[in-house]
Amino acid sequence: MAKRKTSKKKINKKSPKYLLYINILIATIFTILLITFSYQLFVNDDLKETSKKINTIEKIPTIIKTDHERFEEKTQALEIEYIDEDIYETQAQITKPNHTFNFLDTKPKNINQKPKSEPIIKPIEIKVEDKKVLQDEIITQPPILKDTRPLLAILIDDVTTSTQIRKIKDIGYPITMAFLPPTSTHKNSARIAQTFDNYMIHLPLEAGSKRFEETNTLHVGDSISKIDKRIKALKQAYPKARYLNNHTGSKFTSNKEAMNKLMQVLKKYGYVFVDSRTTAKTKAKEYAKKYGVKYLARNIFLDNKQDSKYITKQLKQAIKISRKYGGAIAIGHPHSITLKTLRNSKHLLKGINLVYITNYDK
Repeated sequence: MAKRKTSKKKINKKSPKYLLYINILIATIFTILLITFSYQLFVNDDLKETSKKINTIEKIPTIIKTDHERFEEKTQALEIEYIDEDIYETQAQITKPNHTFNFLDTKPKNINQKPKSEPIIKPIEIKVEDKKVLQDEIITQPPILKDTRPLLAILIDDVTTSTQIRKIKDIGYPITMAFLPPTSTHKNSARIAQTFDNYMIHLPLEAGSKRFEETNTLHVGDSISKIDKRIKALKQAYPKARYLNNHTGSKFTSNKEAMNKLMQVLKKYGYVFVDSRTTAKTKAKEYAKKYGVKYLARNIFLDNKQDSKYITKQLKQAIKISRKYGGAIAIGHPHSITLKTLRNSKHLLKGINLVYITNYDK
């Protein structure tokens, strides 16, 4: 009996420890499972958040790329417009413009729409008939500044030979040559004159004395038909000439009837009359005005005396008149001393606009 009691006591002592171990084991397993489950939940949430971030990051280049493409399209559109403008400026330089017309299209453009292909830019062709439109409507031409220097036209009368022409050309500035019509003593004067653009006819008119009268000189008593025939012949001999002045002619130019007939004929053939003023009683201006003939008049004779000092003094006087009134006309002759003095007088002409008679009245 004693042995059985002892045996029961041992079993009761050991039972609580066994249960404790079982409970600890279960608690440990539960804790491990709980930690594992919690960790799995945390990792999944973190992975989802990371995935969202990754997806967002992956989308950023696409957005940037799209904006970049839009910027490129906008830039390309602007470049095309400026290229067109540059081409226009190059073409319009014919007319060399101060201001250029802006060819940019004023309508808004969709810069987000990418062109299907690169546009082909063609040069703008300006047709001949469009040049007037460009000048009148597009291009503002800068004003041409007028030469405000006083004018001086120097005429050399009685020109007939090539030697005289060579010496006149050697003077070195514009000199208008007035050619005497052909006669037996100077047959080639008209033919020589036709090689020039700026020349005039030196028309022989009746003087107070007939001592040195030229062949075919017009006289006071000549009919209007005879005057017409003479002027028509000169028109054919000197086709480029629009100006003429009188050779001698003190008697003719002071006669009202004679000048009345002459001016009618000059009007018919479109001549400008330059009065040599061989007399103070000239009626040329009066009858030129009556028939609407353009009229100019001599201010100074350079070489009434064939002396260098005298010619220089007369040239200075012509310059003085030019400065005072804005223009002057001086007449000389193809004497060697006259041409030499003019050639050596360039320093006196500073500030003076030397012109041909054809440019004097423009």
